[in-house]
Order: sequence, then structure tokens, then C-alpha cells
Amino acid sequence: MFTGIIEQTGRVSRAIEDGGNLRLTVAPQQMWTDVELGESVAVNGACLTVTEWTAQDFTVELSRETVAKTAPCYTVGALVNLERAMRLGARVGGHLVSGHVDGTGEIVSIDAQGGAYVIRVRAPRSLAGYLVPKGSITVDGVSLTLVDVGGPAGSRPDLAPHEFTLWLVPHTLQVTSLQHWKAGDSVNLEADQLAKYVERLLAVRELQEVGA
Repeated sequence: MFTGIIEQTGRVSRAIEDGGNLRLTVAPQQMWTDVELGESVAVNGACLTVTEWTAQDFTVELSRETVAKTAPCYTVGALVNLERAMRLGARVGGHLVSGHVDGTGEIVSIDAQGGAYVIRVRAPRSLAGYLVPKGSITVDGVSLTLVDVGGPAGSRPDLAPHEFTLWLVPHTLQVTSLQHWKAGDSVNLEADQLAKYVERLLAVRELQEVGA
């Protein structure tokens, strides 16, 4: 589990493709001294397992499924957001994040407004039901608050049901890879887990009632 509070950024130093799978080496700004074999690290919001490391970098492996379902951010030199798994008893500054990407979205526009940046994002249509004004969403591993959402029970009628806005302060951009976002970029999205559990529970209950 993660919190969506980015610890630091890193650079992809090596990317080796093998039959659709990908072996990725990342060099953090400051390599952790207590990293362990098999531990989980969220790289741009995708939970990945450390398979080896050195004093300067660590290596993870992505299956074809992970590569296919996440944003194409694995080129050599790319800046990525990094977060190690949370510790029990630590403060949860963001929200509970699994690191399991639900889909990729698209940055529609970025507008500077009064010391902040308004980002308009278009999610896959399948995620529309999880978008709630002032709710939580993870974008490229960063825990963020949805400001305006389109569609039923939304807050902006000019937005489509699967579109939403984010307001980012300059600090968030400075300490994450979000500083390089531009219109047209793909981003990893993970919806709030609570909504997914409730949806599944209700769907199964309805199925059981019909079967009864």
C-alpha cells in the first residue's frame, strides 16, 4: 500500500524489452540505503517489485500486462515519481493507494491561474463513475483532489462525465514529474479503492438477489 505522497523523483537509466516484458532500472535522486529484495516501489503510480539494486539505482520488471495498461513513461532519461510502500503507524498524508493502475488518461489542458495550475484530464469512460467532486484520485502516483467533475452529480456541465480538473500548486510541480506535463500526455490513473469495493459489493449482492 502507498499514500500517493511522492518521496522523490528518479531517472530511468536503462530499459530492456524482452518479449513484451520490460526490465527497468531507475536511479533515484538519492538511493535508499535500506532497500530490500522483493519490496514494492510505486513508479509513476504502478506498484513494482525490486529485483536487484546497487548503491546508485534499483531494477524492477514489468510484465506485458503492466506495460500495456500503463502510460508510456519508461524511456531512458524519463523523470518518474517514486514512493516506497507505506509503514504501518505512519501518517497517511494522501489517501490509501494500491499502486494498481486502473487505466490511463490524457492531459487535455494546463492553465496558469493565480499562483496555481488548473489541469483538465480526460479519463477512460469506464472510470467516470469513480470521479467525485472533492474526492481522491492518484495521477502518476500522486494523491490529488478532484476539483470539478462532469456528468451526473458533477460540478461543471461543460465537462464530459469522464473529465475532471485538478488544481496544482507550484510546489507539487517542483517535486514531482508533473512539472513536465503537457497537453496530450498520457498519465496513470488509480481511482479511490473504497468506490471500487462498494461497486463490487452491490453488483454481487444484486446478482445474488436475482439468483434467489
